[in-house]
Amino acid sequence: MVPRLRSLVQAVVLLATLSLAGSTLSVAQQVQPDTAPNLTLAEAIKRAQANEPIFASALAAQKSAGINSYLAKAALLPSVTYHNQMLYTQPNGQTNQGGQVGSQASPIFIANNSVHEYSSQAVINETIGLRQFADSQVASANAARATAELEIARRGLVSAVVNLYYTVSTAQERARLQAEAFTEAQSFTMLTQKREAAREVAHADVVKAQLQMQQKQRDLADAKVAADRVRLELGVLLFPDPRTPYATDLPATMPMLPSHEEVNQLASQHNPEMRSALADINAANAAVKSARAAYLPDLGLNFTYGIDAPQFAKRGPDGVRNLGYSLSGTLDIPVWDWFSTQKRVKQSEIQRDVAKVNLTAAQRRLIATLEESYAEAAAARDQLDLLEQSVRTADESLKLTRMRYVAGESTALEVVDAQNSYLAAQTAQADGLVRFETAAASLQLLTGSL
Repeated sequence: MVPRLRSLVQAVVLLATLSLAGSTLSVAQQVQPDTAPNLTLAEAIKRAQANEPIFASALAAQKSAGINSYLAKAALLPSVTYHNQMLYTQPNGQTNQGGQVGSQASPIFIANNSVHEYSSQAVINETIGLRQFADSQVASANAARATAELEIARRGLVSAVVNLYYTVSTAQERARLQAEAFTEAQSFTMLTQKREAAREVAHADVVKAQLQMQQKQRDLADAKVAADRVRLELGVLLFPDPRTPYATDLPATMPMLPSHEEVNQLASQHNPEMRSALADINAANAAVKSARAAYLPDLGLNFTYGIDAPQFAKRGPDGVRNLGYSLSGTLDIPVWDWFSTQKRVKQSEIQRDVAKVNLTAAQRRLIATLEESYAEAAAARDQLDLLEQSVRTADESLKLTRMRYVAGESTALEVVDAQNSYLAAQTAQADGLVRFETAAASLQLLTGSL
């Protein structure tokens, strides 16, 4: 009775193993990437720049600031207007001697010059003052700051895309490794069942192998869900439909890191945070100059050429000339404004002090970020060889442990530990590659080469 019961148990176990193997095959097939167009990192960055709203807002702000700078500079130039007017005023029944030749009918409104008045004049106006030049400098500095802020937004977007891009690659690699680990666990389960059938090991080895296989199956399902999640996150930045299929590239051959001195030099020359802070200083200095300009007078110049006469003609009665020009100049000298200018100057100086603090903070932040990023990239690069050695060692350990188990010199627990160690080493290697790529991309962003 006992042998028959044991045979029945072994048959049930074998059927369960075959069913699990079938489910393993189906899940492993799901892990394999679908046939989809390959998406390079450069193309992903280009797509994200076209779809990301924060970057679009920064781009619009930069274009708007450029237009404001143009308008501020255009305000320094003279304005030209072609003025045309026809005026009729009801006469009051009297005459006066205000006509060009002799008397004319008097208008009912004393502010008007005649009953019929025609004006067709080209008018040129120009205002000269320190405030206009200072406002132009403020607009130019704001445009430079907007350009720097656009670069900051671009680099932030590129950093996010790089992280997501390599995270997608890592998630796919993790799912592949989990599928291989599951296949290995399935093979070991079948080995324990064969040895149990041959009465070489206890049933406890089969149970341990089955538990390991079930755990790997759950890990594989979780890895697939994680891969799908990060694919959707990147797809939100790249496609109108985040579910659009695509394939990413795995990290390629590791590039060489530049020297620490080269990184510092490039970052100091191409850092947008520093450019933005410097533009803030320039804008604040120009704002102080603009506020102080209210103490100084403004000179206004006017040149008018055309007709302003009772007849719409170059000449009036008796050959009187209607076509001519006039010049005028005004000088407005500020005398008293209840200390409003003084308060505006004080206000602009406060903002300038804040800009100086921001500049020094940006300098300190740049130094710290450079040191951290370079140290991270160097450490990640140095660990790549160690991770490769760990994978080879874990692979050799797994093979030797399986051979010892077949020879009856090791336990099932040792095989399971070797399997887990091998999977952990492979996963750490994949994570190490992404870590280095991300750190190298951060350095490239700081130096302006990405």
